[in-house]
Amino acid sequence: MDLKDQLKDAFPEHEPPKEDKNKQDPKSDFWVQEDELLCKYEKRKGKPVIIIDNYTGAEKDFKKLTKLLKKKLSTGGSHKNEQIIIQGDFRKKIMEILSKKGFSVKRVGG
Repeated sequence: MDLKDQLKDAFPEHEPPKEDKNKQDPKSDFWVQEDELLCKYEKRKGKPVIIIDNYTGAEKDFKKLTKLLKKKLSTGGSHKNEQIIIQGDFRKKIMEILSKKGFSVKRVGG
């Protein structure tokens, strides 16, 4: 007999709240700022990169956000000098992902 069964026996009229496993608070993982994030397109050594700038979160948030974007896009990237650099031209997808997480994103450049 596990703990749930014991609690059911002790409190038969109580029903535990139903949890929706698919529902997740998008703002719970990162610090969401009020200022817009800037999503820039550049070419470095002939290859396209996307630079996400103007994020003022903590260093651990930079790491989490970079890891999330790299995983969702299946690409490389890094975070340096308060910027997140993603390899490839994924502006539209990046802006969608960040918008779902609660960020305000502005497209800059071509």
